[in-house]
Amino acid sequence: MGAKSGIPVDVVHLLPVLDGKFIDLMKSLTIEEWQKQTIAKKWVVKDVVAHLLDGNMRILSILRDNYHGEQSSINSYQDLVGFLNGLNADWVKAMKRVSPEMLILLHQITGPLFCDYFKSLDPFDPALFAVSWAGEEVSQNWMAIAREYTEKWLHQQQIRDAIDKPGLMTFELFYPFIDIFMCALPHTYREISAENGTVVKLTVTTAIGGSWFLIRTGGIWELNKEYSGYPTTEIIIDPDTSWKLFSKSLRPEQIKSEVTITGDQILGETALTMVSVMA
Repeated sequence: MGAKSGIPVDVVHLLPVLDGKFIDLMKSLTIEEWQKQTIAKKWVVKDVVAHLLDGNMRILSILRDNYHGEQSSINSYQDLVGFLNGLNADWVKAMKRVSPEMLILLHQITGPLFCDYFKSLDPFDPALFAVSWAGEEVSQNWMAIAREYTEKWLHQQQIRDAIDKPGLMTFELFYPFIDIFMCALPHTYREISAENGTVVKLTVTTAIGGSWFLIRTGGIWELNKEYSGYPTTEIIIDPDTSWKLFSKSLRPEQIKSEVTITGDQILGETALTMVSVMA
């Protein structure tokens, strides 16, 4: 798949790239680094590694093998978030008895299976689970794959951030991540009314970032990457702050000094509330 495939965000080929970097990262960790606190609050590095393994195994079990295991009654978005948080906590607790060496081995086994599974899918077929944080009730496979890419990028970056080992803040790997996160922008503004023609520009700085335009058209918000006029408001944020803010690791009040908003301040501040993960 590539640009000619017509897939809005095509990242299936980057999943094994991320995994390869992750395996190398895990093998390089010292005993002390495995226990370093991450920005993921309750989780140290080893816990985040375990969580990523859960992602591989859960995807293969549910999507590939049609085995759902534990289920729950889900009646709202918060029900879903609570259920997933419970699954995550249970898994991480159980994995505390598993050695780093075993975690690496299990990643080496499940990672390629995970990548091969997603590569086998028709990107335009409906996905089993919608990407709720983007406001979708039904998602196509390419979007579900994109969500998994952000999960793998985000959690690996949390580890790299904790132990000060760069590697993912590149245009090849960061730009697709933040581009996917921006899919939540229209959903973030869903209750914000404005005149048609109102434009919110969100810029992530440096050569690895870019600009996205949220345009009010026909009474709805539409996301675009091109716009030639002057925006109503512009939000300027650096890459490091952006991934932490939009994953809810940091909150708007914590990063006000790191963000510049020009034009309509209230309209601009709404963008800072965007959360592109299930949280």
